[in-house]
Amino acid sequence: MNSIQARFKLDWPGFSLDVDLSLPGRGVTALFGPSGCGKTTLLRSIAGLERPPKGFLQVNGDLWQDDNIWLPTHRRPLAYVFQESSLFPHLSVMGNLQYGRQRASQAASFDLSQVIELLGIEALLPRKPDALSGGERQRVAIARALAVNPRLLLMDEPLAALDMQRKQEILPYLERMQKTLDIPIIYVTHAPDEVARLAQHIVMLEHGKVTASGSLYDTLSRVDLPLRLGDDRGVIIDARVSEIDKQWHLARLDFADGAFWTRDQGLALQDTARLHILARDVSIAREKPAQSSIQNILEGRIDRCVDDDAPGSVIVRVLIGETPLLARITARAVAELALKPGDAVWVQVKSVALAR
Repeated sequence: MNSIQARFKLDWPGFSLDVDLSLPGRGVTALFGPSGCGKTTLLRSIAGLERPPKGFLQVNGDLWQDDNIWLPTHRRPLAYVFQESSLFPHLSVMGNLQYGRQRASQAASFDLSQVIELLGIEALLPRKPDALSGGERQRVAIARALAVNPRLLLMDEPLAALDMQRKQEILPYLERMQKTLDIPIIYVTHAPDEVARLAQHIVMLEHGKVTASGSLYDTLSRVDLPLRLGDDRGVIIDARVSEIDKQWHLARLDFADGAFWTRDQGLALQDTARLHILARDVSIAREKPAQSSIQNILEGRIDRCVDDDAPGSVIVRVLIGETPLLARITARAVAELALKPGDAVWVQVKSVALAR
């Protein structure tokens, strides 16, 4: 199985990076954590823009760095997308793309027309960068990176410089890209919504060290998650549309161990969707609630209870069959209901968001 093996150790005044990672060789891996935790330093080390005294990097079987070998950046078949688009202002969009294609280190595995279609920039080709919106410039920057025909794509908070409207415009293109490309993407962000929408694997960093690394589904459902996510704490569940209620504008989405009703957002029958269920939107009852306005009520069993980072708050992990949900409730409620692992309970999910 293809994979990325990355080990780096460096010490700077006031900061140290010490990581040992095994990452998937395909799909999106999110590097997630607060500002200053080492995300960009790790990305730059992978790119060869930093040279830690101790380092090892192997990408899908090819050795890029060890004690005896160190490929400089220009010899690593990768592309790097920064926060700012950094397009050549004197070139048209097509000129920028052609410049990228000229830098391809090997025979391209896809036509430039495929990249143009993938990022939806056909109408932008004759324009200069100063005639583009922020979101359009970033889509062109990503297309130029792909034109290099990289075997690894590095993205350093590519949406951080965009306002919310532009960010929402570009996210669907990033979704298409991660579904289409057969290369690994390492994506730096501190935005939980980007992680929930794009990633399959997540690496959590704090103070230059890895605090968690694994599949997005398994990692986010941990109650012992070392990185505090606050109101963004929740789980990701894959589901499929099984019914659309046109009268009430609702859609039923089935998952492995049950189903949720959510607002109809234009999905078609049998469409797949990624659901993001926040712990703050889940409550627990000893008996099945009657005459409740909440539409999603499921039976489950408590797996674990752990004190939350907020005083007086507890994170309860409930298994619906084998599917985990997290609920953030008060410590007082835990005591009054005498909740403990193994108890059969009912969970009420008042909000189900589509991550995609």
